Amino acid sequence: MSADKVAAEVDPVARVLPLLPLAHLDREFDYLVPKDLDEQAQPGVRVRIRFAGRLVDGFVVARTATSDHQGRFGWLERVISPERVLTEEITRVVDLVAGRYAGTRADVLRLAIPPRHARVESEAASEPPEASGTAIATDAWDRYVHGAAFLTALSEGRAPRAVWQALPGEDWPARLAELSGLVAATGASTVVVVPDQRDLDRVVAAVETLLGKDAVVGLAAGLGPALRYRRWLAALRGTARVVVGTRSSVFAPTPRTGLIVVWDDGDDNHSEPRAPYPHAREVALLRAYASGCAVVLAGHARTAEAQALVDSGWAHDLVASRDSVRAAAPKITALADSDHALARDPGARAARLPAIAFAAAREALGAGRGVLVQVPRRGYVPSLACGKCRAPARCRRCNGPLTLPSAAGPDGAGTPACRWCGVADAAHRCHACGARALRAVVVGAGRTAEELGRAFPGVAVRMSGGSDVVDEVKQGPTLVVSTVGAEPVMPGGYGAALLLDGWALLGRPDLRAAEETMRRWMTASSLVRSFADGGQVVVVADSGIPTVQALVRWDPVGHARAQYEERAEVGFPPAIHLAAIDGSAKAIADLLDLADLPANAELLGPVELPAGERLPFSGDAPEPAEVERMLIRVPRGEGKPLAKALGEAQSVRSARKDSQPARVQIDPIRIG
Repeated sequence: MSADKVAAEVDPVARVLPLLPLAHLDREFDYLVPKDLDEQAQPGVRVRIRFAGRLVDGFVVARTATSDHQGRFGWLERVISPERVLTEEITRVVDLVAGRYAGTRADVLRLAIPPRHARVESEAASEPPEASGTAIATDAWDRYVHGAAFLTALSEGRAPRAVWQALPGEDWPARLAELSGLVAATGASTVVVVPDQRDLDRVVAAVETLLGKDAVVGLAAGLGPALRYRRWLAALRGTARVVVGTRSSVFAPTPRTGLIVVWDDGDDNHSEPRAPYPHAREVALLRAYASGCAVVLAGHARTAEAQALVDSGWAHDLVASRDSVRAAAPKITALADSDHALARDPGARAARLPAIAFAAAREALGAGRGVLVQVPRRGYVPSLACGKCRAPARCRRCNGPLTLPSAAGPDGAGTPACRWCGVADAAHRCHACGARALRAVVVGAGRTAEELGRAFPGVAVRMSGGSDVVDEVKQGPTLVVSTVGAEPVMPGGYGAALLLDGWALLGRPDLRAAEETMRRWMTASSLVRSFADGGQVVVVADSGIPTVQALVRWDPVGHARAQYEERAEVGFPPAIHLAAIDGSAKAIADLLDLADLPANAELLGPVELPAGERLPFSGDAPEPAEVERMLIRVPRGEGKPLAKALGEAQSVRSARKDSQPARVQIDPIRIG
């Protein structure tokens, strides 16, 4: 013990978790607490310690009277802040998430707790609000089977678990505000996790309207460090009863959590791209388990993961009756993109729309209502094919895909050029049949907007997508051309929606292609008026495809159950647990040699991982030039042993200072 330092009289040992990137150091270390830091060095505060000769940051996890450590003790160097930012609840959640994803707690803590802002932290804290006395109108929930029972459970402070299927046209931000109000009346807090800033703004506005501006804070990565930390402290101190934010807000440290909601859990934005790559949905479920709070997964569509929770009995269905669905849904028509159908109507041909879609748009515009046109890609004409045999148009120099420049003439004519090497090919002939004619395989948003403008002269055309996403458009006869995921809201609803190039979404080489397509279509269709109010949706896709049939019936539950059964048949999540290991061939082999995998683990691969599918490796090690991927799958009940085995193997490699990194992802969204 140092001669110039005196240890605290009560609980002189601080158990500290250092924020170190090395897996083998993911454990607590005991340090002595100087007497002058006794009052400040409480569990949950940020501290600085000396570790291996250098100063590092960490969190005090606990204070104890004794220690099992037999060697020499170090001292806490200083308490960075007396604010107890790591709560007991979040500590438990961090432990569970690290174990679930074979990661380190230090990595999870970097996602859960934002960097400190000293000036903001020194500001006077507001008093926590009293329990809300606002009367909450819940009539809209009567359309959902068991909706009243669910609300009763929330208002009584119980912890129901549900998967909510929002009706088409539902004002879902208002419904989430009502749930938050019921929970606030019990003195508890609500955390609402949404995919993006647009959804965040809508939910915050709905909660402010119902409960007042001081009742809610919005958390997002786009906020400046001072504002973000101020709002995060409001959640920590309980000065805001409702926290709305993007994926990292699922860790928001509310003093007493009553409800966690994840809206649109199938959106890719809920998947964290940084180690250990957790998904907000899974973190919410772990937090509900650790805290004993209510949890709701909600959306217009449904994922196979959410359906698995319902089928297992862990969560209950919160769906509307079929009569309510029929009353709220627009009329949905499916048809194939046929050249014969286009030829029958000159106006439809000019807009590259089947005649029925063209008629639906014309009818809605004639009634003074807007038309939403959803296209799967940005740009002008992303790719071309032979106009006769439909073979892809390829560059004669490098075999890259040909496309038309955005400066093509009013008739769509122009010199095709290669997207890879840029060489123009004015004399292009099809390599398969020799024909010179070309056709657009997928018409991008830019070209679609031009063609619609010519087909409907005098009608305003708005575009939304890429870096210019429109949040809302005014009601009126407007054509809104949007890429998937960028559809603006129109007050009162669109008169019609045209979902183009459906095969481009369904034909992607992705395990979740059908699920993602259904989600995109339902999100767009939910912005359209009901059939009784003249709303129509035309989806340009083969009506025989099961996903198209499910959309026509508005049956997201049946589609999700079918997706789950298909994945169970071929052995993919969520029917099983899957680990993806990325790295060089040697790194993967070393990791597998060290991992004590479950006896029934099945190895798939390795295969080369294309550059476009790679995530950055954590740590300072250089990324290998050639990256391979090995998949390991185990039955559903073996997920925890699999993660533990891979985590322990990573710790051994870290202790040996292996120079070649290996990244472990548990149940990745994209399998590749």
